[in-house]
Amino acid sequence: MSNPQLPILAVTLGDPAGIGPEIVAAALASPQAIKVGRGLAVGDLAALERAINTLKLDVRAIGVSSVQDAKFEPGTIEILDLELTDKNLQMGVVSAEAGKSAIGAIEAATKLAMEKQVSGIVTAPINKEAIWAAGSKHLGHTEMLGELTGAPSSDTMFVVKGLKLFFTTRHVPLRTALDQLSIERVEEAIKKAALALETFGENQTRLAVAAVNPHGGENGNFGREEIDILKPAIEKCRALGINVVGPIPADSVFHHGLTGRYDGILTHFHDQGHIPSKTYDFDGTVSVTIGLPILRTSVDHGTAFDIAGKGIASAGTMIAAFEVGAAYSRYSENIRKAFNS
Repeated sequence: MSNPQLPILAVTLGDPAGIGPEIVAAALASPQAIKVGRGLAVGDLAALERAINTLKLDVRAIGVSSVQDAKFEPGTIEILDLELTDKNLQMGVVSAEAGKSAIGAIEAATKLAMEKQVSGIVTAPINKEAIWAAGSKHLGHTEMLGELTGAPSSDTMFVVKGLKLFFTTRHVPLRTALDQLSIERVEEAIKKAALALETFGENQTRLAVAAVNPHGGENGNFGREEIDILKPAIEKCRALGINVVGPIPADSVFHHGLTGRYDGILTHFHDQGHIPSKTYDFDGTVSVTIGLPILRTSVDHGTAFDIAGKGIASAGTMIAAFEVGAAYSRYSENIRKAFNS
């Protein structure tokens, strides 16, 4: 019997034509996941069974119609079966059928979390073209979850070896990201990061702001963003009582964070945070969505259609996402209070 004290997490299969079902099956069958939480897969039973067979896992897939029906017994992976695809779905190909399944899994898992039937959700990758073919108008997971939960906005927090990384700008070209930097935008990003640190770490609220230019700008000789934008934003936030320091040169701030000097780091453009975290621990870098009234962790990679169905996809990031979800489930009420619109 499984430990009834362990949190229940709803784990979506993602796009059933991609590697999602394989990494979910491997993760939920892994000793690491079983030790920390109870995972209920959400998606199509046919896709999960195909993945189990591909991986030759010594587990059995069981379809259930509710969380209450799940027994979480050893040697089984239970799935809230949506019955939206069958075993004949073509792997590695964009299709509206697969997109509909991916959307359905997200909707079902989110509903369970909003109703407090599960402690959080863990999501496998989806394909944007597939969900668009199925009729979705959303750019991806984040926008869909925002609508489903009523959250006005959300942001990404990376977790790697306990260090939390935040981003002032998101998926935009580097030139655009630099143009988007302003005192107001950085100040708002600091406030969001500080709230997330309080929500997910209680007293672990030491935040560092990364510099943009080499050596922190060298007093304006290598750029003025630190002087004109970052320092004023930091000073305004410190005056509000936020425990924030910087700007710290980007070539050293991650080392200091990973060795315990800071609990979180605010970076300013996509690769400034992605490169060091994924270089340090690619499989261990987990994406957590902040701003939603529910806990959501995710892998930070795509559907990998080129290797889907071959049984060679690494489940390391999915296992890490499940472990972080299980660990952070103790903050579920904090999350609801902090981000419930």
